[in-house]
Amino acid sequence: KGIDISFISVNLTLDKISAHGPIAAALSMSLGVLSNIVALIILANAYNRRRSKATFLLFATSLVATDFAGHIIPGALVLRLYLFGGVSPQDYHSADPLCQFLGGNMVFFGLCPLFLGCAMAAERCLGVTRPLLHTSLVTATRTKLSLAVIWLAALLVALLPCFHMGSYIYQHPGTWCFIKVLEDTAEADVAFVALFSGLGLASLAAALVCNTVSGLTLARARMRRRPCNRRSARSHDIEMMVQLLGIMVTSCICWSPLLIWHIFGTIGADLATYETLMVMGVRLASWNQILDPWVYILLRRAVLRKLYLITKRHVELKDSTLRHWEATSFGSTEKNAVNRV
Repeated sequence: KGIDISFISVNLTLDKISAHGPIAAALSMSLGVLSNIVALIILANAYNRRRSKATFLLFATSLVATDFAGHIIPGALVLRLYLFGGVSPQDYHSADPLCQFLGGNMVFFGLCPLFLGCAMAAERCLGVTRPLLHTSLVTATRTKLSLAVIWLAALLVALLPCFHMGSYIYQHPGTWCFIKVLEDTAEADVAFVALFSGLGLASLAAALVCNTVSGLTLARARMRRRPCNRRSARSHDIEMMVQLLGIMVTSCICWSPLLIWHIFGTIGADLATYETLMVMGVRLASWNQILDPWVYILLRRAVLRKLYLITKRHVELKDSTLRHWEATSFGSTEKNAVNRV
């Protein structure tokens, strides 16, 4: 479940845009869009077949759809800036409408997937630990209302600069806009950075706690060997937990550096160091929107079952070979002992 900058290919030399920037941007955008379309098709088919997972699948579909929109909308603006050579360093602080719109999109499409990943983890934690309470509380209407609240909360944060609570400026190498951190930052700018990074890190931490509780509960239930009529439900729970863990691990790896380095910029980092860290963080975070759809493409029950059968067959073959070798070796040893006697 981030800022859709998957096609920002920045040059770490800190002095010019690389010549292959537009090509890398277009290829990355194409890969991201294709991945999200495939994931949406898989989720739509799963929704029609498994109504018992309706809430989880509604959250998952919303996450992938948000990632898809995040590729298209900011991507077109970033690609346009690339094609026009970017903005010169002298104009980085110009608060033109394009930069404000692009910066707002970056924040909105950055927070939405993190919020959605947290909400999915909380919903599954409730479903696994308190199934009866989950059945009575979680309905389709409340799920849709929760989605609306999540999108509205992210939108309100993204619109804060419109009320002079923070600001967006062009970032090196002049092809994208984000929150102002260095050079004449006001208290509102620092507060905006802290709010954005704090909300992102808090969402990751909450998802980690919820997924840990859910995983331990499922492991405990499996050790107790509950009746067989719960086997199908447990298999669905395990599939959803594997997917949630995939989303959480991907988000933590891709997003934590950018969120932490963004705060680092407010405590006295020099400009060159900050720009280098931000470029690295942005390029790492950009993979979140590309990898998220593959969690649903690869970590499905059908794929996991095939992997389990292949692994089981491989282990059984190895055990059979080992037993055959031991039997042959034992027989040969007995024969040699008899001959010596």
